[in-house]
Amino acid sequence: MGQDRAIVFIDGNNWYHGLRDVGVSDLLRLDYAKISQKLVGPARQWIGTRYYIGRMRQDHSAQLYSDQRSFLSRLEKKDARITTHLGRLESRVVTNPMAGDLDDYLNELQARHIRLDKGVFHSLRDIAARHRRAPVLVEKAVDVMLAVDMVMMAQRGEYEAGYLLSADGDYTPVADAVRALGKKIYAASPLQGAQLAARVNSFIPLAPKWFIDCY
Repeated sequence: MGQDRAIVFIDGNNWYHGLRDVGVSDLLRLDYAKISQKLVGPARQWIGTRYYIGRMRQDHSAQLYSDQRSFLSRLEKKDARITTHLGRLESRVVTNPMAGDLDDYLNELQARHIRLDKGVFHSLRDIAARHRRAPVLVEKAVDVMLAVDMVMMAQRGEYEAGYLLSADGDYTPVADAVRALGKKIYAASPLQGAQLAARVNSFIPLAPKWFIDCY
């Protein structure tokens, strides 16, 4: 029998924030062919890496839109086995808790008769008012797309081992479904993922030094 075929599934948003949170440097220079091959190892055949991310909107930020396009283009040009899969980003307006905290602090100073310079006080009030409601982008459909692909591809027999680059506990039903189909599933992340770790064949913690030879 030949080697087990392995596919790497990357939850781009969770993965990126995990790398950034633990201090992995030069994120845009990471070589995902090297990362994939290192994870899979010599015992299995790496046949594909699928990177899932929300599509940045040009009307939100032309610079971020351009940066994302460049990054995804470099990913796909690096190796024909690497593909990108785009969900969407939707605008939402959320309450900014820091604005409320600033207002509360200024009210407390007044109640304690602690005086600030009038100009400074009114400037701080204006800042709180301007930033009380903040626009954010919310990723949609990405995790669902990844989950459906991972299960459907397992069902079609397209791989024997799936590697999920995420620590998100929401993927535990995916792990259960893939294993029920007789496939192996591994999760890897710089972050801790206790819920996911309990349901996969193995959880692979990735310290910053793991990436030294992945550029």
